[in-house]
Amino acid sequence: MDDLLDRDATRVVVLVEGISDQVAVETLAARHGRDLAAEGVVILPVGGAHGVRRHVQRLLDFRLLAICDAGEAHVVQRAMAEAGRGDVFVCDRDLEDELIRAAGTDRVKDVFAAHGDLTAFHTIQRQPAWRGKDEAAQMRRFLAAGARRKLRYARLLTAELDHIPPPLTALLAAI
Repeated sequence: MDDLLDRDATRVVVLVEGISDQVAVETLAARHGRDLAAEGVVILPVGGAHGVRRHVQRLLDFRLLAICDAGEAHVVQRAMAEAGRGDVFVCDRDLEDELIRAAGTDRVKDVFAAHGDLTAFHTIQRQPAWRGKDEAAQMRRFLAAGARRKLRYARLLTAELDHIPPPLTALLAAI
């Protein structure tokens, strides 16, 4: 991990749970005219919320920020607080939920259709465990179910947003 950071050029490290979170943050920043690399910002996936503590301890030379899912917020907040860091931005459920809410379910279905996945999404909706469930929850399940689907749609859905979800707005402002 340390070899990924240019210690002279990096001023801020944003800890994210996974690669799809990294893709979403970088895509959104670029969409809003931000060149994070030029600003000395590194978005670092930590392999899940429980990986934050290990990374925080190795990155104390940098200004640290983090974005995480609500269910893991206590883990991330505790790790940051123990290191004297406090800038943690929490997604309501998870980042995918934020993106789905910000885009709206109709637009998400349009994106699925444009990329050949609407039929596969409808298949999940018909499964007994998901029949009749909230459409946004079905979408979150669909994104998590396919190989690399979560990564692909992190970029595609972020590109479709008319407004930025609150935790991402706060994160970009803090950078």
